[in-house]
Amino acid sequence: MTNDSKKILIVEDDSRIAQNISKGLREKGFETEIAYDGLIGSKIAAANHFDLVILDINLPSMNGYEVCKLIRQRDPNVPILMLTALGEPDDKIEGFNVGADDYIVKPFDFRELLARVNVFLKRSQFDADNTGGNILRVADLEINMDTKIVVRAHHAIDLTPKEFALLEYLVRNKGRVVSKIEIAEKVWDMNFDSGTNVVEVYINFLRKKIDRDFDTKLIHTKSGMGYVLKEDS
Repeated sequence: MTNDSKKILIVEDDSRIAQNISKGLREKGFETEIAYDGLIGSKIAAANHFDLVILDINLPSMNGYEVCKLIRQRDPNVPILMLTALGEPDDKIEGFNVGADDYIVKPFDFRELLARVNVFLKRSQFDADNTGGNILRVADLEINMDTKIVVRAHHAIDLTPKEFALLEYLVRNKGRVVSKIEIAEKVWDMNFDSGTNVVEVYINFLRKKIDRDFDTKLIHTKSGMGYVLKEDS
């Protein structure tokens, strides 16, 4: 599928930044639409189909976290890339919690933004091309890759998009120890920062939802090495 068939929504109140992003993406063949206000951005997203959303956090009328949450409720699959001056780990975690897929901190190089846009659009196209009864299973845990529904022992488990992506990666690598560095690179598409605990936080989120209420534990820590998903022996 060519870039010119991909439509990207940019929700950014700084007109210079928004116009520069739009111009750069259009030069690469994408179709773009800009909203300079959070509430307007939310309404545009609800009324139209977009292949990706680039979303600032500090917005008039409605902040980016609220906009992201509303978009995610309507569309569980559209990639959402948060663009913000807030770079603290807690800010990133809050963005991931409401459904963001990735995070870029201002100031940024447009080439980095473009690279991440391409990663998410390629991934979305791959998912679209590979649907059809695609279910991952470990013990009594099932992940339906078509519907994004997770079930354990016949109990539905509600996961955020980032929790889902982390669980999928662990399941696809079941029985193998994966390091924090690997998880950061493969799930977050970013270089691992030893000063952030994002991976540990999300592993704990998953454990509360996947393991806490079940006798058999699936997510295990290998001290000094990383994590492994397997049936508890």
